[in-house]
Amino acid sequence: MENSAVIERPVDRSHLAADPARSRGREFPGTTDESRGPRSAFQRDRDRIIHSIAFRRLRSKTQVFVAPEGDHYRTRLTHSLEVAQIGRVIARSLGLDEDLTEALCLAHDIGHPPFGHAGEDALDAALADAGGFDHNAQTLRTLMRLESPYCTHEGLNLSWEVLEGLAKHNGPVENPHWALAALDDAFPLDLHQWPSLEAQVAAVADDIAYDNHDIDDGLRAGFLELDDLLTLDFIADQWREVERRFPHAPRDRQLRELVRGQIGWMVNDVLAHTRASTEGLDDPSQIARAGRQLAGFSPALHAAERRLKAFMYAKLYYHPEQTATADKAHAVIEQLWHAYCEDPARMGSEWADGLPAQEPHRSRHIADYIAGMSDRFALERIREITGNAPDDLSNV
Repeated sequence: MENSAVIERPVDRSHLAADPARSRGREFPGTTDESRGPRSAFQRDRDRIIHSIAFRRLRSKTQVFVAPEGDHYRTRLTHSLEVAQIGRVIARSLGLDEDLTEALCLAHDIGHPPFGHAGEDALDAALADAGGFDHNAQTLRTLMRLESPYCTHEGLNLSWEVLEGLAKHNGPVENPHWALAALDDAFPLDLHQWPSLEAQVAAVADDIAYDNHDIDDGLRAGFLELDDLLTLDFIADQWREVERRFPHAPRDRQLRELVRGQIGWMVNDVLAHTRASTEGLDDPSQIARAGRQLAGFSPALHAAERRLKAFMYAKLYYHPEQTATADKAHAVIEQLWHAYCEDPARMGSEWADGLPAQEPHRSRHIADYIAGMSDRFALERIREITGNAPDDLSNV
């Protein structure tokens, strides 16, 4: 007789969960079309993000590896989906609003330009006299101003709770970037306070996903060695458990089990720590005034995770091959910037016709165009303008 499927029992909704029925609204009120189905405010936000062009472009934007030679490496899109999966698990276990959590997870990387941090560094340098470039602020700028599919207003007109959570992805913002400051002036987001538990869960889900999935991709690419990883005691503990449980499994399967075990260990730690941190709180408004992060790693795991990040920077992110490729990607963005400044018509009429005459708005407009590109589109444009592209970036 086959075993019956296990039905997951729903967790009671927490009194600390964000309530879509009590949302603080949207920048442009009165624009929701109720004929498009019975959805909560946060469900609508999630759906608007998924259907956006900006979200689709994540498919061809760098996560860790620029121009990977295989189909198995992560992109910004697959990373965002994995963050959403982890975020939903945590939110469900804590009784938080899953739809708000998922919307935040899916949208958190939309502001990244092509080629990851290499592209961001290039745009930041190009905009040195125009306020610089910040991918987190660009996420808000994209969703609130640039991605505009509606006839009645700019942007996707997402709820206050989604925009607040994205603005404070790393916690309260004391000195907002110019782009975020301008948006906050138009639709105040209480930048000095902590965001909802859902937003805090989305942020730690991002950490869990890229900490562990970058290990997976780094091992696959040969930039990381298992023996080096095992110098971290907490990973060595996980590996010993994998070997004990699956002593005869092929090495590649054991490595994937290691990554899964790491994710589970971190998720369980977040659940225990968040429950302890929020014990005794009576109202969601207390979260904003708590003065500290409530949903996240325990102090012990936080310290371990800092060690893991330092290891990943030394062994993977700053690997000589990675930095050499990043330098070439930086040069591509720099070349595009100068080409569009010299001849804005190269951007096409839709963008060239709307180019402001005065600085800093002119430079920011050009940066908006470049930041929205996928890796593939950026390489097509540089090839069109200069006649070539770096060989090791050409397989994007």
